[in-house]
Amino acid sequence: MKKILLAVLVLLTFIGTSCDKVDDLLTFYINQEETITIESTFPIGVVTPLSPIPVKTNSSETFKNNKTRAELVKDVSLNKLTLTIADPADENFDFLRSIEIYLSNDKGEETRIAYLDEVPKGVKAIELKSTNAKLDKYIKGETYTVKTRAAIAKPITRDVAIKAAMRFKVTADPI
Repeated sequence: MKKILLAVLVLLTFIGTSCDKVDDLLTFYINQEETITIESTFPIGVVTPLSPIPVKTNSSETFKNNKTRAELVKDVSLNKLTLTIADPADENFDFLRSIEIYLSNDKGEETRIAYLDEVPKGVKAIELKSTNAKLDKYIKGETYTVKTRAAIAKPITRDVAIKAAMRFKVTADPI
């Protein structure tokens, strides 16, 4: 009886490990970088949307380079989103209280992908928390729009350019 139980455990471990390895082989990342601008006239203390940023995905080429097609992609999620002050060089995130990032498409669908409710002081780069939302419909499409909502903690005297580096994790089916 113990031998049968041991054999079943070994088989289940092998199957679980094999599935993880297959998923790893069929998983790749898409990096996207955009610039978000917060203007010096931005209102203080109110969550306000910033100008939307249209993004051309070039997904069919990316999928082809990773030996898959859009119809085989089974899961896309935000793996990492880092914001870094790009300009002015001497600025940090002290002016920002909170921030949310959304993706939307031409069908009017919108999904919150990342946020940070309390932005730390004295830093030039922040990593947002992913909502782990399913983003297939945005990344598989030809375009999507990045929308940002932010709350400013204190006035800024000049426009601030922020580099948004997004990394999407893509997993495809083998067939």
